Amino acid sequence: MPALDTQILISGAGPTGLTLVCDLARRKIPFRIIDKASTYFIGSKGKGLQPRSLEAFDDFGIVGDVLRTGKFHLPFRGYDGRQVLGEKDMHEGRNPTPSTPYASPLITPQWRTEEHLRNLLEKLGGHVELSSELVSLAQDDEGVVATVRRGESTEQIRCAFLVAADGGRSFVRKFLDVPFEGETWKDERMYVGDVRLRGLDRDFWHSWPKHPDGWLALCPLPSTNTYQLQAQIHPEEEQEPSLEIFQRLVRERTQRDDIELLDAPWTSLYRVNIRMVSHYRIGRVFLAGDSAHVHSPAGGQGMNTGIQDAYNLGWKLERVLKGAPDSLLETYEEERLPVAAGVLGLSTRLYKAISASTEEGMRRDDIALQLGISYKEMSLSQHAAETQIKLFAGDRAPDAPGEDATGKPVRLFDFFRGPHFTFLCIRPSEAATARISSGDIKQVAVFPSRPAENLPTDSAIFVDSAGHFAEIYGGASDEFMLIRPDGYIGWIGNKSSLADLRTYLAARLGLTE
Repeated sequence: MPALDTQILISGAGPTGLTLVCDLARRKIPFRIIDKASTYFIGSKGKGLQPRSLEAFDDFGIVGDVLRTGKFHLPFRGYDGRQVLGEKDMHEGRNPTPSTPYASPLITPQWRTEEHLRNLLEKLGGHVELSSELVSLAQDDEGVVATVRRGESTEQIRCAFLVAADGGRSFVRKFLDVPFEGETWKDERMYVGDVRLRGLDRDFWHSWPKHPDGWLALCPLPSTNTYQLQAQIHPEEEQEPSLEIFQRLVRERTQRDDIELLDAPWTSLYRVNIRMVSHYRIGRVFLAGDSAHVHSPAGGQGMNTGIQDAYNLGWKLERVLKGAPDSLLETYEEERLPVAAGVLGLSTRLYKAISASTEEGMRRDDIALQLGISYKEMSLSQHAAETQIKLFAGDRAPDAPGEDATGKPVRLFDFFRGPHFTFLCIRPSEAATARISSGDIKQVAVFPSRPAENLPTDSAIFVDSAGHFAEIYGGASDEFMLIRPDGYIGWIGNKSSLADLRTYLAARLGLTE
């Protein structure tokens, strides 16, 4: 293997690839990201960001920009022709809490999400290489050689690892002959597109579920002047979608002539595919997002699962490139494959329930919101001792508002934000203070009130002034948690198990003092 041109090559610049490249860029890991498209995607497609994805964007420091171009709690309004059947906010009662600052999905078009990530990438000094198609690859124990075509010319890129984020029709998956097991629902097809129109307000997600030819929905897309149109169509329908077809369907299924479609900047003919791979890693190649799993559109699971794939993989690639054992990369498949399988089943059930207009179609719990996903009982989740901590290794690390050492309001997420690990020390005594000197770990001492003296000089201070940390996390003096860069608890122990922590850091994560 000749000298490397870069460490990581990412094929595909959708939400999954962009999330990964932003994570690598902030970690200062050399990368390149390519996409065969000549222009950036302009459609809505995945239009809901789940709370867990918003937490990842909070970690990236862009959640404020994302929130400004989206909308929470957009209620459904159902119709039968001109008759209004009723209105329902499927996330009614889901409001921010101290532990969960983002409690329900944010409606925002996919192209906006990608735009925010590209803006971050540009600030971090990177860019997407468009019109760059991956056409071949070869790998050995030292790295990967990828052949990329640009017009009439080709380039060979040598990298340590390649990540395929190139969608449901993934070239990489097909080239490596990775089975994509599942099914295509030939009887379930729909037109999807973004339209500009006159005649509907933008306060509701308008839906006509009862028409004998199939349901139709028009969802206003925040921060735009467009609506996403979704229309179930006959299994034998072969016409490519167009503005004229969309207008005809709207007139037929709404029984209204006052809804006038003006333009359709993006259209698509969608076939419901329920598929996933059995392996996320093939040597030095990793599959992520739709290249590894494709879902029904129900419940907003597909794009968000891909974002979380990338969020899980980025820090592990960094650690291995910096000396952690290769086995750390095996935990990517170990942790994410079961999640995709579970989410695949969830989105399938929701789609069937929505099509049948049942209450199950309105179901949205912590799993659907991706807040309840846990890596408990997996190899990176370790309990070194019995503690009074209420959570388990592998659980999501919740937020909590409090104060810093000066009395300034601060959130626990403020301490987590960034590419580092966070070591939480609950009411540490001077004798038991664990001085973890690695620059990749931020140490945070948690106290119920501002200590008057003997502040740990090597720790940031989080004062649990309102008791929210104690309520959610529990814990006793001299108990500790290591929070992973992707916001999950990796290790739990007490002052008698600090040697075990150092072994965990060195042997599993390649972090030594």
